[in-house]
Amino acid sequence: MSESPVAIITGAASGIGRALAVHYAQRGVRSVIGTFSGDPHDPEETLRLVERAGGQAVIQEVDVRNTESVETFADRALNDFGRLDYAVANAGVLRNASLDELTDSRWNDMLDVDLTGVLRTLRAGSTRMDEGGAMVAVSSIAGGVYGWEEHAHYAAAKAGILGLVRSVAVELGPRGIRANVVIPGLIETPQSLDPVNSLGPDGLERAGQDIPWGRVGRPEEVASVIGFLTSADAAYVTGQSLIVDGGLTVKMKA
Repeated sequence: MSESPVAIITGAASGIGRALAVHYAQRGVRSVIGTFSGDPHDPEETLRLVERAGGQAVIQEVDVRNTESVETFADRALNDFGRLDYAVANAGVLRNASLDELTDSRWNDMLDVDLTGVLRTLRAGSTRMDEGGAMVAVSSIAGGVYGWEEHAHYAAAKAGILGLVRSVAVELGPRGIRANVVIPGLIETPQSLDPVNSLGPDGLERAGQDIPWGRVGRPEEVASVIGFLTSADAAYVTGQSLIVDGGLTVKMKA
């Protein structure tokens, strides 16, 4: 059995998750590509890109709303590769709803995926890791830094990830397992390109003009940061939240 590291990645059929699977492949990390049956994006394309990069991966359906599904997903790493080193909780949904439209059902559905789904992923990963394991959860500047009108449920979930991961880092530190958060800014992904629930292409282009770096980010630029946080180069980094936003959140508004 190869001794190269193994990662599980939820939401890996597109966007940041896909970019991370490729990033890992380039660095000799094998992956379990997590995909949701309702996702319109093709996980086979992620697998093709991984293999083109010289990597190794398998595809596993996972519904982060379901504990048994997440446990089976994490077991896939052990069953196929014999180990689990990194867990990345990347799966999420984005839906807009004004406060007066924000029913209990909409609120609960959002948190079940974007916050409790992160808990399920980290919990399943931690029970299968040995010393040296690392976990990363993907938050957002919406909630992680800013508020966002008509997205209170989304922002609450993304803000909750920070407290969750800080506590997990404290609890798992004695076991030699690290946990951190990445907070992406405006990144060009299928989610942010959705003109109904997010900014859409035109909104992203306009927003990019106000970012000090001069453009919105790319999934690969977030993936490389996640790769760093799970690597031995970040061996003394845990419980932290790292913003990847091209300077957006430090720019003073006129």
